[in-house]
Amino acid sequence: MKQVVHIIRKVDFEKQYIKGLQLEVDYELATLYDAIQKNDAKQMSESKARLAEIHMELEAFHAFA
Repeated sequence: MKQVVHIIRKVDFEKQYIKGLQLEVDYELATLYDAIQKNDAKQMSESKARLAEIHMELEAFHAFA
C-alpha cells in the first residue's frame, strides 16, 4: 500500500512540475516577444536558451505525448 501511495504522490508531483514548466514557457515566450520588439539580441539569446532547457525537461517527462 505504501508503494501505491508513493507512486501516486510522485505522479502528482510530476504533473505539478510540468504545469509549472508550461507556465514558465508562456512567460519566456512573452519575454522573447518583447525582446524581439525591442531588438534586444542579448535577451533574445537568453530566452531562447531557457526555452531550450525547458523543452529538454519537458521531453524528459514525456510531456508532449
